Amino acid sequence: MARHTPQKTLSSRAWVELAALSCLWGASFLAIRIALDEVSLVWMVTHRVVWAAVVLWLVLAWRGERLPRDPGIWAAFAVMGLLNNVIPFSLMGWGQLHIETGLTAILNATTAPFGLLVAAAIFADERLTVRKALGTGLAFFGVATTIGLDNLRSLDLRSLAQLAVLAGTFSYALAGAWSRVTLAGLKPEIAATGMLTASAAMMLPAALVLEGPPDLSLEPRTIAAIAYFAVASTALAYLLYYRVLAMAGSANLLLCTLLVAPISILLGAVVLGERLPPQALAGFSLLAAGLAIIDGRLFRRRRRLRD
Repeated sequence: MARHTPQKTLSSRAWVELAALSCLWGASFLAIRIALDEVSLVWMVTHRVVWAAVVLWLVLAWRGERLPRDPGIWAAFAVMGLLNNVIPFSLMGWGQLHIETGLTAILNATTAPFGLLVAAAIFADERLTVRKALGTGLAFFGVATTIGLDNLRSLDLRSLAQLAVLAGTFSYALAGAWSRVTLAGLKPEIAATGMLTASAAMMLPAALVLEGPPDLSLEPRTIAAIAYFAVASTALAYLLYYRVLAMAGSANLLLCTLLVAPISILLGAVVLGERLPPQALAGFSLLAAGLAIIDGRLFRRRRRLRD
């Protein structure tokens, strides 16, 4: 007789931490945009991974943990750092130079459907069901609506910026699959620290060669923005992410992608005076509906009410 596996649910504590994680990530787009007014793209990414790695090293020291020394694992950390930090942070940061922070956050929500497609292509136990395929299709239709098909034909700077953000989210999806294959046996905080350390080891020499020494006379507002997106929305967010993952499961974490965008849109409007075009909001509605179908929570609830 098959044993029933209890399904992960969102407890009150998990909801609070999920909301906190969404706020941390939602505000990160604003912090990054503020920093880019004074800091180059290369140094922005470098600051983010270097200071986040430092914070996580301190966390490991406090907990008495040590990173592994196996060269094979460090090679896996390096690939993970490229796919989950260096490439997406760079592409999405460049995109933010040319589009609104809220729009970047909307496009960031495509991480979930891209993740489903990548997992379905690689893993036998993550096949694409009819429901998930429909949700993924609707989500990408929402993305097409957000960008505008006419804009894709012209491929101006704004369209290229949106495509760069989408490429960044695809890199996140590849990172998720790579992590499952190579880092599954490691504690989350060790995997996160190793990944960010490898990213810092790549970005710091690149920044020094390409841009020269960092500017030490930054405005207080820029320093605060860097501290926020490095410490709060990267180091702290990774630790919080894995806590919510353990409590609520990966399916419930899909809700985070829905909560991040409205927070970012609101902050962009209040702080930067951004106004998104109607097509972006319409596209986000379709994208949110697609993610809701992928999640399946509403359908299960309706079925229970019928029964």
